[in-house]
Formats: sequence, structure tokens, C-alpha cells
Amino acid sequence: MEIKYQNLRVLGPAILKVKIPEEIIIKLNEYVDKIAEDKSKLKKLNYGEGLVGDVTQEFLLELEFVKSSGWLNFLGNCSKIYADLNEGKKITKFNLLKTWVVRQFKNEYNPTHWHSGHISGAGFLKVPKVLGDTVQQKKSKQYRGGNLQLIHGARMFTCPSTYNIVPEVGDFYLFPNYLMHTVFPFKDTDEERRSISFNAFSVEDAGTPSCMETFTVM
Repeated sequence: MEIKYQNLRVLGPAILKVKIPEEIIIKLNEYVDKIAEDKSKLKKLNYGEGLVGDVTQEFLLELEFVKSSGWLNFLGNCSKIYADLNEGKKITKFNLLKTWVVRQFKNEYNPTHWHSGHISGAGFLKVPKVLGDTVQQKKSKQYRGGNLQLIHGARMFTCPSTYNIVPEVGDFYLFPNYLMHTVFPFKDTDEERRSISFNAFSVEDAGTPSCMETFTVM
């Protein structure tokens, strides 16, 4: 699988920006639409109580689908690239903890938080055509509705403490689990902002929680 990527050095830790293949985006969206209409399965997969967001739906992806859709393979290979570039490590095992989808609508948000594991990531499957606009008279002020904001350390000379990501379908970002981040609310639309995330360990560790699946990367 060929993966297009950019290794971004915009904060302290590196951030890897990749593109989710179109065929995987289609499979993910079809799966999410199906689960969203199945109340019994939605209840079984509900992950809202385990997350901090104030959003309509947050649910886990089933393991069989994660494997058959190519999503596990994609995450494992992206994590390998991230570790090779930024940790100087040749990882051979990718231990997926969880992967889940967030269905966010207007006025909903995800407060500042971090993830478990070693490597985490978040990306976009659906984005509203409009996300609103600033209420400030000063129109040059940046509007951040619907943005994903990564946060690290304190702002200093030549060293910003935040990095704002405008959501684009197919964009996916990998970062260390400890990197704080938040998602801003948006407005002026009834369309859905759909994102997908994961947590994983890049090496086998007897002291870590049981993993959803172990994937061998080449």
C-alpha cells in the first residue's frame, strides 16, 4: 500500500499527515451509515461513555470490519512510517487498542483531552460545506469552527503552542498519544462532521492493556 505523507514539525512532537485512500473512505462511510441505523448494534458499540466529547454519536468499529476494509493495514503502515521518521525505530508489531468514529453536529464539541497508547490519530470522513463564520466585526480574525486544534507546551519565541487543522475529507493526522487536542463547535449547518480516530501501541509490552488486534508490519 502506497501512502502519501508529510512529516510536519509545527510543534514540539512531530505530526504525520497522510491521505486515507478513497476506497477505504467509501467503505468506512458505508459502514458508519449502516451502524447508525441499527439501534441494537449502535447500543453495543457505543463509546460515548468512554470519551469526553459532547457529541451526538461516538462508537467503536468492529474488528472484522477493521480488518476486511483495509483500515487495520492502513493504520499499521502509517504508524510504521511515523515511528521510522520520528523515533528512529523499525517497529514490527502494531497493537491496535481501539478505533472509533465521532458523528458531530452543530454546537457540539470535544474538549481538550489526550489518548492512551503510544501512537494516536484523527482524521475526517465527512465535512459540512459550511462551518459558520466569526461574529467578530474584525473579519481578519481566524474562525476555528469545526477545527481540530493540537496543543503542546507554552508559546515562546519561534515556538507556537497550538496548531489548527481545518478539516478536509481524507486528511488523517498521527501524533504521540500525550499530545493534547480539542475540536471546536461549528454552526449554520445541519450537516455532519464525521471523524475517525485510533489508539495503538507500537511495540509489544506485557504491561499494556489487552489489544483489539496485533498487526505485523513489514
